[in-house]
Amino acid sequence: MVEKAKRWLSARAPKMPKREEMERNRWLSPVAGTIARSELWRFTRRSVPRGVALGVFAAFIIPLGQTLLAVALALPSRANLPLAAVTTLITNPFTVAFWAVVAHKIGQFFLHIDAATTGAATESISSGWLQEFAQWAEIAGVAAFGFMILAIVGAAIGYLVASFAWRFMVARKWGRRPAKVGPAQPAE
Repeated sequence: MVEKAKRWLSARAPKMPKREEMERNRWLSPVAGTIARSELWRFTRRSVPRGVALGVFAAFIIPLGQTLLAVALALPSRANLPLAAVTTLITNPFTVAFWAVVAHKIGQFFLHIDAATTGAATESISSGWLQEFAQWAEIAGVAAFGFMILAIVGAAIGYLVASFAWRFMVARKWGRRPAKVGPAQPAE
């Protein structure tokens, strides 16, 4: 089943550029040597969890340009580049509103903000538009704090889940191997 899925994906997946093509690309020329290192593209037990953790962290820490941040963080940490880039899709245009609400609720919980304290800082402002701006700034600040918590906790959870998934896959693969038959025992 897995082999069939791999063949189906490889037939339909866009072809990755060759190493020489990336080195000749004028936009990638400053970092072409670094990006083209094969260790950044291999799936190993260390690079996969790092890539997932960095991708999740970048997805929640900034709303725009998170793929570039994930790749920039993956280069020095020797994380898997494709996984770092793909896991940033946790926050996409369809899910960002959901994550913003979750981040706001988390921020409210950790900052101990409830309905009674919301807007307390803006009561002294008498101007209508200025008071509205202050309320939006308060909401954005609480949500930003929630996004920071989501980034840190999400990266840790992503690292752990990817590590356990890797170990499970390897153990399953080793379990399928046929047992080695040792040398024949002499008859007594």
